[in-house]
Amino acid sequence: MKKKSFIALAACAAVALWAGTPGLAQASWPDKPIRLLVGFSPGGPTDNVARILAESMSVQLGQPVVVENKAGAAGNIAAAALTQAANDGYTLLYNTSSIVIAPWVYKTPGFDPVKDFAPVGLTAAVPLVLATTAGLPAKTPGELVALLKAEPGKYNYASSGTGAIEHLTAAQLLKLVGAQATHVPYKGTAPAQVDLIAGATQFTTTTLNTVIAPVQKGTLHALAVTSRERSPVLPDVPTISETLAPGFESLAWQGIVAPAGTPAPVLQQLNAAINAALASDAVQQKLRAQGTLILGGTVDDYAKYIRDESARWGKVVEQAGVQAR
Repeated sequence: MKKKSFIALAACAAVALWAGTPGLAQASWPDKPIRLLVGFSPGGPTDNVARILAESMSVQLGQPVVVENKAGAAGNIAAAALTQAANDGYTLLYNTSSIVIAPWVYKTPGFDPVKDFAPVGLTAAVPLVLATTAGLPAKTPGELVALLKAEPGKYNYASSGTGAIEHLTAAQLLKLVGAQATHVPYKGTAPAQVDLIAGATQFTTTTLNTVIAPVQKGTLHALAVTSRERSPVLPDVPTISETLAPGFESLAWQGIVAPAGTPAPVLQQLNAAINAALASDAVQQKLRAQGTLILGGTVDDYAKYIRDESARWGKVVEQAGVQAR
């Protein structure tokens, strides 16, 4: 079944389920604007996708879905803020994979992704790109590894924050190839990229939709992508699996969660709005232009996905030896 058809069917199924569920929520919700918390800076890759979906979901729900940025601690600040919100469906979190990574990295992240959140829907995934500042004398993944091994600890790599998927992906890759570099965390992807372009840091593994523009301008150089297959947006850039580590894959996935205890009819209506947005031609064109993979599915699908990814990233954190201060 084609992906777009699956998303459309999921949206229809969610609408049918919600419509057949008795209760006050289905008759009155929503009757005011909905806040969508984003744990990263405005203009960053997560923020961009969240705003595209929020615009379309506003149409589906008949109420504004307003993005509110709460950047910091690799998304933990926004996630912790959601635990303090009422479970009425009017405050949501546009989450990334950080919600399942943080409990393995931080001693007190401020939330439990299973106990504190009600899954709403999986939205998208973005491959990462191993990218370097333009002045670095390494034009292939192998050349970068050779450079790092020649002078251990001399070079720095940037990420959107300690424990973020950019950090873990780079740390895991360095461990696999036996190289060393110093991690420099930032409060979001956008400020990290500014310093990378300026040469304050030398390389990063960051989301594809972040690097498209600077790579095209020549201010950054893309060495490899972290998806199993090459991206149609950067077709000439090889994968990490092709060049350094066979079978390697790391994707920055995204979704929406609500506070635990949010009524099931509300979750189903939100899920229907997500899938309808993902099925629209306008949203698909915008996301694919950024190299974003379109996902979707049911509330239960997302609940299972969160559990599976939590187990997976727990192993990665342990193997990479990453721990926040």
